[in-house]
Amino acid sequence: MHSTRPTTRFQVELIKPSHYDDDGYVIQWVKAWIPSNSLASLYGLARNANQAAALGAGVEILINAYDETNTVVPVAQIVRRLQRNPGGGLVCLVGVQSNQFPRAMDLARRFRAAGVQVALGGFHVSGVLAMLPQVPPELREAMALGITLFAGEAEGHFADLLRAAYERRLAPLYNFMDQLPQLQGQSLPYLPPEVARRYAPMPGTFDAGRGCPFLCSFCTIINVQGRTSRFRDPDDIERLLRANLAHGIRHYFITDDNFSRNRNWEPIFDRIAAVRRELGVKFNFTIQVDTMCHTLPGFVAKARAAGVSRVFLGLENINPANLKSANKKQNKIANYRAMLLAWQRQRVTTYCGYILGFPDDTPQSILADIETIKRELPLDILEFFCLTPLPGSADHQALHAQGAPLDPDLNIYDLEHVCTTHPRMTKAQWQGVYRAAWDSYYSMAHLETLMRRAAAFDRNHKRIMEIALEFYGCFKFERVHPLQGGFLRRKVRTERRPGLPRERPWVFYPRRVGEMWCTYTGLLAYAWRVWRLYRKVRKDLERPGYSYFDQALEPVSEAPAPAAATESAAADPLRHAQAVRRQG
Repeated sequence: MHSTRPTTRFQVELIKPSHYDDDGYVIQWVKAWIPSNSLASLYGLARNANQAAALGAGVEILINAYDETNTVVPVAQIVRRLQRNPGGGLVCLVGVQSNQFPRAMDLARRFRAAGVQVALGGFHVSGVLAMLPQVPPELREAMALGITLFAGEAEGHFADLLRAAYERRLAPLYNFMDQLPQLQGQSLPYLPPEVARRYAPMPGTFDAGRGCPFLCSFCTIINVQGRTSRFRDPDDIERLLRANLAHGIRHYFITDDNFSRNRNWEPIFDRIAAVRRELGVKFNFTIQVDTMCHTLPGFVAKARAAGVSRVFLGLENINPANLKSANKKQNKIANYRAMLLAWQRQRVTTYCGYILGFPDDTPQSILADIETIKRELPLDILEFFCLTPLPGSADHQALHAQGAPLDPDLNIYDLEHVCTTHPRMTKAQWQGVYRAAWDSYYSMAHLETLMRRAAAFDRNHKRIMEIALEFYGCFKFERVHPLQGGFLRRKVRTERRPGLPRERPWVFYPRRVGEMWCTYTGLLAYAWRVWRLYRKVRKDLERPGYSYFDQALEPVSEAPAPAAATESAAADPLRHAQAVRRQG
């Protein structure tokens, strides 16, 4: 009898890097909030390669996955495992965004110093190769260190990369930017339960489609994933939902940059709704859409029937001049309130954002715009971002060609730091109004308004309290943007950015205890204030005959523009924030 056991094992280590905070420590949590679709996609591809015996009969591919936002990457352990494995292995740094590139390189240097093969891919590599005329210095440095760079999407190519690594013939660069794959029948994103459990709540993630038809100048998605809609079939989605349900996964983040422009949106929603009815399982989803989604017949209602409970909306701005300068011509200010009301009537939580730093912005105009939004637009969550010339965007390409001042530290290209100059604000003013914007929107007075509006739509106004603690609490007390947030911040003394001193234990640990005391006592005090506000509103709701109405709830037919719209600047960097949100 011949043995079917594999004679050789090839080790694949998938790592999604985090990035450094202002003190040089890696941003990590005991439980992170936002899952990495890149990590899940590469895990699914590696698993399929193993099942297909891509490296030959008798060669087994062993896979480990780490998201550094919730896991301390065991570099020394990985090195020992690969060095002791006769079949060799490969470390893949996956989904690396521009702000994560410095951290990814620091990890890669440690692996390369031990002779370990390393491949690095993601939005930074793909974006700069797509948009810049020459390979930039940081990528040249990576290749000089023997790091293999991968540009483009891995479907159809990842097994070949693993084969080259197994045979120790990796090339310095693989560029598949002109070979974007169709998605029907491709492997589905997957994370093993032990990895998924490190997020809270335990999520699933998948892209039902890729590509966006618009031309937003600050967007990297359109230059990395293209402007043509590519989509999965409903059969693919159903298969994923059923497989993940066995692991208890019911919450999903659909990472399409703009799900309403996925040509398969209706059959996908219909299939999900049918699976929900058949299984009696309340799957729920977060999706991302544009401001015209409500004009698609049946879109909002079918989204709710499928279990969409949260939606990210691409407002971008309420200043027509700023929208024009960003090439955001599809946004029509008059649609904003009608669109938001359509989602509110379906009891869906709305997430929007506000890009600070368009050319016409000043600190005064920004704060005035926020007041307009608070008064006139019935949205729930507002996130704030600094307009950032992300590598891979048309904005970055133009500024690079002009020789404009761009901060050389990629670590701060995280949408919350100022990276370039502004015609009407100093760097300090720009950074200061970013902080002031959070304080303004999440004031106690406005939180009360948000709670009363939620109740007016028969939604649980306690959710507003949770939103305030999650979003504003993360910004205010952890000093980290909520898109990079989680539960219980972890700082590892030995994982500090090279060039900064490694603090002695008797300095680091007492200071860390003091930091945690200040952070969590402040957060608890804030939580107590918000809880008291919640109780006050709940008591009012129990009064006979109580009702609530304000200007933002006024129904619209042809949706008149918000007051002062021509002199304001606000809203959601949906595609701008995708560099952080989209690939996790």
